[in-house]
Amino acid sequence: MKNQFFSKPLIAIASLVMLTVSCNNDDDFTAPPVIKGELQLKDTLTVGKTLQLSSKLADRKNVSFEWTVDGKVVGSDSVYIFKPETRGDFKLTMTAKNDGGKVALTYDIHAYAAYENGFFMVNEGWFGHGTGTLGFYRYDTKAIEDSVFVKVNPDKDLKPATSTLEFGTIINKKLFLVSKVGGPVVVADAYSLKEEKRIAAKGGNDWRAVVGVNENQALLTSGKGIFKLNLNTMELDGQIDGVTGQVGDIVKANGYVFALSASKGVVVINAATLVVEKTIPGIVLGFAVTDDKKVWAAGGKNLISIDSNTLEVKEIALGFQAYGSWGAWHPGSITAAKNDVFIAKNGSFSGGKQIYKYTGTPESLATPFITLTNSNILYGAGIGYDRKKNALVVNTLNEGFGVNFSINNLYIFNADSGVKTASVNYSGYYFPAVSVFHQ
Repeated sequence: MKNQFFSKPLIAIASLVMLTVSCNNDDDFTAPPVIKGELQLKDTLTVGKTLQLSSKLADRKNVSFEWTVDGKVVGSDSVYIFKPETRGDFKLTMTAKNDGGKVALTYDIHAYAAYENGFFMVNEGWFGHGTGTLGFYRYDTKAIEDSVFVKVNPDKDLKPATSTLEFGTIINKKLFLVSKVGGPVVVADAYSLKEEKRIAAKGGNDWRAVVGVNENQALLTSGKGIFKLNLNTMELDGQIDGVTGQVGDIVKANGYVFALSASKGVVVINAATLVVEKTIPGIVLGFAVTDDKKVWAAGGKNLISIDSNTLEVKEIALGFQAYGSWGAWHPGSITAAKNDVFIAKNGSFSGGKQIYKYTGTPESLATPFITLTNSNILYGAGIGYDRKKNALVVNTLNEGFGVNFSINNLYIFNADSGVKTASVNYSGYYFPAVSVFHQ
């Protein structure tokens, strides 16, 4: 009975003490910082640009901040201005602290190089009036930047004015620009566009296209056969035996190099020995390489596939005449997207309005995939595939003569559906040759 008598007061006192302590804790309690939204975000920007990052806190009262870039402390404000100096991936972390605790927010940021977030547009130029030019279409602005090579390299040029800039490609992260009619072959960093090497302009030069064979060697086509090119020194080291006259487009697939000759059609070269192993006559248009490593070309009214392992050739009825461009050479109007092939129905030089898509069945060639409207006609290669965006890139001029050649359109289509996703109209006598894409 005695224990029971004292238990009630003791319980009451204990309850009062707990209530007092609880009230005191509520008065002194500080909630930790709270971030609104996700704790891990992604963003991109181009080197030279700035990106303002914020803490995204619900309440910033009595909060201190710390910003780190890849673990290095770089700031203590509630916002941070990020301006990368090099391309690459960066991890930026914001940590917010108060008396109640801390919380962290991470930004994963990719910084594009100055000329990475888009594709290059090689323009042959107006023959006799000036050199060719290099443009750049930027994905984020959806605009074309003009003459970017000479802007980055003000002490360099692509002269003489009588040359035409006709081809471009990326080999080992280097952009190669190839000129005809006495012009140079220029090598620039594919991301910054700073020139690194060149074959100087010279009377008698008549280059066409180039392909890398391995890390150290390339093959350079010309009006006088195929030259071996040392990629380290940019010096020529002889020619491919047995190949003379005008040679244009050239690609590599598996252990072979495929070159298009005006006199012999497709010339197949062993990439290891640089010896010609096969020729396929009657072919005037090339090349596209599909993901299954088949090489595609056309001649007469046939599209052909070449198995780059066995060199077996298969013909597919095209339904229209295929034309090359040996009279005034430009890269072929054919390209591949995954295992599909796009081919333009050109006139005897350029000037087509229809683009066909071969997906493996005869029915896919029965009707055009894209038909240009109004006065638009293809010029130069006219078509190219942008793998990063799964897009078919199309360059046009207006049909006719004179001022019509100064009316240019760049069109971008979804490569699966054919739906137009972007277009840019621009003026000037550029004469587009070929688009070049980062892979």
